[in-house]
Amino acid sequence: MPYQHKTVQQPHYRKTRYFSEDFKQRKVAEIEKRETTVEQVGKTYEVSRTAVYKWIYKYSLMRKKGIKMVVEAKSDTTRILALQQRVAQLEQLLGKKQFELDFMEKQMQIASEQYGLDLKKKHSGKPSPGSGKTRKNTDTK
Repeated sequence: MPYQHKTVQQPHYRKTRYFSEDFKQRKVAEIEKRETTVEQVGKTYEVSRTAVYKWIYKYSLMRKKGIKMVVEAKSDTTRILALQQRVAQLEQLLGKKQFELDFMEKQMQIASEQYGLDLKKKHSGKPSPGSGKTRKNTDTK
């Protein structure tokens, strides 16, 4: 059996990140106001649901009042997700337009080679009658 080279994948380490107390408090307030969800905060900021629930436990005003909260809703987190989707749509549209442009350029190149014309150059024809210079009438009586 021939020798097969095995590739060893390097472990993927997540960068250590720090979220400020103010940031955590704002996200918990958004969750309490039903502007966003724990899941959306987790996806948008790449943080575990467990961590978000710890923020809620630590910063929730409702928890301190003894109110049980059902977590769901919208906010800037929702807006970020919507913007990310819009960017993906625009990137797809841009790719399609670039493909169309490349296709048209290739067609022009093939037509130029086939007919011996440079289709990219602007060919100026003869000027139309009346588009030339006019003489002013200098006779004054």
